Amino acid sequence: MTHPPRRLVIVVRADPVICGHSGEARNLAEVALTRGFTDVRLLTWPIPALQAAGLPLKPLDRLLPYSAGITVERPDAVGDYRVPDGRHQAGLTGRLVELLAEPVPTVCLSMYLAPHTAVVVDAVAAARAAGFAPDVRTVAKAVGSDVTNVIRSCLREGRFGAATVLFTTFLANDEVVAVSEYTRQEIIASAEQVDARCGTTFAEQCRRRVSVSYPPIDSSAFLGLDPARLDGALERRGLSRDGYVLFLSRVTRAKGVHDLIAAFKRARCRSRVKLVVAGTGPDLEQVRAMAAGDERVVFMTDVDDQEKALLMRGCAAYVLPTKPVPEFVETFGIALAEKMLAGGGPIITTMTGGTLEAVGDTAVIVAPEDVTGLAAALDRVVLDMSPAERGDLERRARARAMRFDRAAVFDDLFPRPQPAVEVA
Repeated sequence: MTHPPRRLVIVVRADPVICGHSGEARNLAEVALTRGFTDVRLLTWPIPALQAAGLPLKPLDRLLPYSAGITVERPDAVGDYRVPDGRHQAGLTGRLVELLAEPVPTVCLSMYLAPHTAVVVDAVAAARAAGFAPDVRTVAKAVGSDVTNVIRSCLREGRFGAATVLFTTFLANDEVVAVSEYTRQEIIASAEQVDARCGTTFAEQCRRRVSVSYPPIDSSAFLGLDPARLDGALERRGLSRDGYVLFLSRVTRAKGVHDLIAAFKRARCRSRVKLVVAGTGPDLEQVRAMAAGDERVVFMTDVDDQEKALLMRGCAAYVLPTKPVPEFVETFGIALAEKMLAGGGPIITTMTGGTLEAVGDTAVIVAPEDVTGLAAALDRVVLDMSPAERGDLERRARARAMRFDRAAVFDDLFPRPQPAVEVA
């Protein structure tokens, strides 16, 4: 049986960027192949452009392949040095117009409002103005950085024009969603500030239209991990099961890694476990300097997606002491949900932003920036927590995280078209 053509285009910062939302795009693309989409495309940036931006990137030689039927497009820039910015965005927009000109029913999902939603809105407007009459439905997903890095900076700096452009572009889509309820509420609160300044009505529209779509996770990548593979991976790293606590995230102040280094120095459990800091980011060298001379702290900057699950499964505790800073607040915490699926030692995190939407009551919670409390939590989990309590947290965490399985999230975000009912 052949299916009529249907296309899904996701405009996103895709691999090799180390970001949970690049994983979201991958997971939605993979599920789309099983839901009647015959052509699935990720429209993203050339790798040199990502490298030049200074983004943390995965090892290029160990990227997981996409399934057949998924095409990753990285359009070249349009123009030369006389166009100081926007050249790559013009390439993305132009390529999307070319796709929309084809007579294929298309769904366009943009993740990160700036600039990906602008790419979609501009491309759809151009295609319609040119007379192509695209059969297209647009969905814009606001993720954490849209609020914390873009909207909030506009509000702090009094740049209400830029905030107006962002809200107008967001609401120009057929459907608008947020990555968490926390993010939804932050969008509404920011819209209220713009309305108060400009006399606009963004807040009312956001309250009425914005829904929540949690990050989709490939649960199969974290469940039922082979014990032999686990032991082999740990042995290659000089580690053993329950012999380390794990921080696996971007190495930046907002993720609380500086607080974790300080807490580990004073924790009693350091005699039993190592601290593994896995990831890259803007504060990596600063954090290395904090831990200089401490042989109990291990840094890993080359962990790929397959090893990530194994490290999560084997740790005595996974620690993400994230905290709010002006440029970033943890609006969900995808790594938390991945760790919940992988099992292993308990999660220690903070009640920051949307983290409780991920972990519920299945994690040990400490206050942000409470180094003393963090050290006590490490000691409690590693030295004092009973096997029964650890097992209970693990089971309940995994059950909770299954709600974020990529198939369930996809079906909520992209309900299947209902067959037409013939009228007698």
